[in-house]
Amino acid sequence: MSPRYTTLMASLPPLGGLFESRTPAISRLKLERRLRLLEPQDRRRLELTVSLLSQSMRPLDQGGGPGDDRLLEEARAFFAEVSHPLLRHLVTHRLDQRTVLAALRRRHRGEAEPPLAQPWGFGAWVPAIQRHWKEPTFRLEAIFPWIVETVRLLEVDDLINLERLQFAVIWKDLDRVSLGHHFDFEAVMIYLARWSLVERWCSFDAQAATARFRQLVAAGLGSFAAASATP
Repeated sequence: MSPRYTTLMASLPPLGGLFESRTPAISRLKLERRLRLLEPQDRRRLELTVSLLSQSMRPLDQGGGPGDDRLLEEARAFFAEVSHPLLRHLVTHRLDQRTVLAALRRRHRGEAEPPLAQPWGFGAWVPAIQRHWKEPTFRLEAIFPWIVETVRLLEVDDLINLERLQFAVIWKDLDRVSLGHHFDFEAVMIYLARWSLVERWCSFDAQAATARFRQLVAAGLGSFAAASATP
């Protein structure tokens, strides 16, 4: 255990729960300053991991596109360079989740067959998804229990709770892999992954609240206009 990582983790404030805060407990600038304590090799591995985790949270391209191409290329380069078990797990878990969600969204849009001539997914589950495309959960509910609720939320177009579910799935996995890691490099990586989720959820929640407010205003103005037009 490196003394500098003990110092680093001791300097970081608790993040609390994923959905509890309106802003992260520490700013991006202050967090980046703390991360200067990282060993050069660990910083390189962390940057590669964070880059992929951040890209995996981007909105899914409609029908595939340059963004998907870049993500898949970076994923291949990452696994060729990084051998650290936890970092590989974090990236694999996130890419698997994105791949399943991408397939569900495509099918929800009416794609009767899996996409074969364009990049759309990454990982060991792509062949299984393609084989069982017409099955509601691609027969993967035992592997990804959250897929059942994801299908339901897609069917009712509840995008806010769909996003909330996806964030919660990642957070739960971070809770699981954090066991036994308190003042080491792994603890730093888990903290950063959690911080990124909190920051993204705060941003998403604010955008969703603004959208809901605009809808309420529009509905209110519509009712007012209709009432005013009544003789």
